[in-house]
Parts: sequence; C-alpha cells; structure tokens
Amino acid sequence: MIVVDPASPVAPYEQLRAQFVDEIAAGGLPAGSRLPTVRRLADDLGVAPGTVARAYRELEAAGFIETRGRNGSFVAPQGDAATQQAQRAAAAFAAQIRSLRLDPDRALALVAAALRPDPPVAG
Repeated sequence: MIVVDPASPVAPYEQLRAQFVDEIAAGGLPAGSRLPTVRRLADDLGVAPGTVARAYRELEAAGFIETRGRNGSFVAPQGDAATQQAQRAAAAFAAQIRSLRLDPDRALALVAAALRPDPPVAG
C-alpha cells in the first residue's frame, strides 16, 4: 500500500517513487500492472497531482514504468531481454484471459500444459 507521510523530511514525490520501486522489485507490482491515474492517486493520498506526476516521470525515466498515452501508466518489464519479452507476453496473455472471462486456475493449467516438452514421436 502506497502512503505519504507528511511529517517525513523526504519529499512526497520521492516517498511515492521509492515505494513504487520497492513494490516493483518485490514483485508486488508485476510487469504490465496498470497504475492508478495521476489524479486518482493524488486524491487517494491527499497530495497534489503534480506530486504524483513527478513521481511517475522519475519512475519512467528510470525504466520502472512506461506511459502509453491516454491508456495510462504501466509497470515496465524488468531484467534481461528474455525476461522482459516473457513479462510482456505474460501481461498480454493475462489481459486475454480476463477478456475471455476464463478462470485463472484453468488458464495456468493451459500454460503448464503448453510448456511441457512434446512427447517423443514414434518412428
């Protein structure tokens, strides 16, 4: 949960930035997760929209999030190129599963089956 401590000597935007980095690094916000809009998060936290916007700009500059225009801000893939590509694929798969209204456990079973090595071909 993201919070801002008004009594802290650390600037509010920096508190937000650091907490998002911690959440992303810990896996609490996986790649592809959509972040709240600047205005919504500012309202929820009782801070100025410019505070949230600055935190988001700093996160984007550091490669932790990506902004997709009017579609919003999302957690960017982290790690090596293969991991980044896998994270993007997983996020796209999760979005497709949600749009199909498929049970997540069923979706995971389908992935597990797809990742199993092919059985040997009789020859």
